Amino acid sequence: MLIFKSYFKETSTICLCRIVPSIFSRLQTQTCVKSRYRYRTLCSVVLQPDRASTCSESVSKPMLEQHQHSGMDPSLYTAPPEVRGMTCLDKEVFSQTVIVPALRVPKEVLNKLVKSLKKVALQRPGIRRVVEVEGSDDERLLLLDPASVSSPSSFSDAEAEALQSFGVPQELQRYELRLTYDNLKSEEVLRAVLPEGQDVTSGFSRVGHIAHMNLREHQLPYRNLIGQVIMDKNPGVTCVVNKTNTIDSAYRNFKMEVMAGEENMVAKVRENGVTYEFDFSRVYWNPRLSTEHERVVALLKRGDTVLDVFAGVGPFAIPAARRGCTVLANDLNPESHRWLQHNCKLNKVERKVTTFNLDGRAFIQGPLKQQLPVMMKGTVSVHVVMNLPALALEFLDAFRGLLDQGHSCDVNLPQVHCYGFSKEDDPQKDVVERASASLGFSLEGLCSVHLVRNVAPNKEMMCVSFTIPKEVLFSRESTQTEAIEEPAPKRQKCAETTN
Repeated sequence: MLIFKSYFKETSTICLCRIVPSIFSRLQTQTCVKSRYRYRTLCSVVLQPDRASTCSESVSKPMLEQHQHSGMDPSLYTAPPEVRGMTCLDKEVFSQTVIVPALRVPKEVLNKLVKSLKKVALQRPGIRRVVEVEGSDDERLLLLDPASVSSPSSFSDAEAEALQSFGVPQELQRYELRLTYDNLKSEEVLRAVLPEGQDVTSGFSRVGHIAHMNLREHQLPYRNLIGQVIMDKNPGVTCVVNKTNTIDSAYRNFKMEVMAGEENMVAKVRENGVTYEFDFSRVYWNPRLSTEHERVVALLKRGDTVLDVFAGVGPFAIPAARRGCTVLANDLNPESHRWLQHNCKLNKVERKVTTFNLDGRAFIQGPLKQQLPVMMKGTVSVHVVMNLPALALEFLDAFRGLLDQGHSCDVNLPQVHCYGFSKEDDPQKDVVERASASLGFSLEGLCSVHLVRNVAPNKEMMCVSFTIPKEVLFSRESTQTEAIEEPAPKRQKCAETTN
């Protein structure tokens, strides 16, 4: 009979010897009663295998537990063995029939009951958790998650109380549910395809229509399949790329290969109410820094001046300008500089932002040095942002003796927000010591340190903020030796973004 065939298909061989006798025993002894909420005939299950059982007997615990014993996790899905090692996606192979518990519920109380049972109701992409009951216009079946409900006693006290108040018995139905590729989550598909025992990567960074992944060596043979799955499961993603090398410290971009979809690298993103456009293959953009951009911009007040040493395409500079600040924004990468100007115009702040295409050290010792004395004579704050975490701490020595002693009286000293990576056990202590070494002046007790994010195991991104000490800014002699520089760009230019 069909129910036995489906039952045996879903049951591991370990459990068969225990479950088969139980099935036959129940068929011989089960009493069926014609009642709306009581026992209903088992025959309808056999005759209509794709419908819910019309017997409202409580589903036996062994029957539901067999899914768990056969490797079925909360996602319901146990992949057929033939998908293992697949490199060209065949969606049809993933189809499977599973059995889930269900409650027979009167239509008039359905909506209220669903709210009370939302924690145990089945949630599955493309699957309706409420289905019709054949032959009954005034009842529906509410499908439940078998990982949460294995027997009538699985309901919490609050859920059981809700069932009782709506007059719905805690009697479970069996429902044969057809799962297809469209109903599976990306990690389920990839877990079924990739070699057993190896990491499954389904996470990615979303940059507009682009999904950016960092695949490991063992995943590379499956990259085209992985890319297709990511596109299928994430509406709006039309291009999936894989990073093929580490970020270039100079231009902060990386080589990438297209795994699936169109080769359009010009992305449009919106972050904290600001729109940016850029060629993702030629500039640096990290969507995980949205909170940090917002945090620093929140420190600014209208009229403040912001000096962005490594501005990229403008995630600090443009929000600062929108906040009413005057901004000098610099980036060595000519592509970043071009898109920075474009984004200033796109967000209508080009009159507030002056852009530069210089090495970071050249920007500090050039435009910043020239304009800083005038800025410091005012009452508004001056902020220097240095977001190049691989190198920024080493650039702090550019401030040593930057101004002569004639400007040292009654000045409004700049506040610096400098980023760095740390792999030390105490990353806060590490970045403070490195910043102090670059400045030639101890910042102990004179700075604050903020944990931005965990970049990788044992690698943190930190931000150290401090006011530049007079002893550094107005030194009689510059102690800059063997300074770290970014590679010189093909051409340098200083330009207002207005034309």
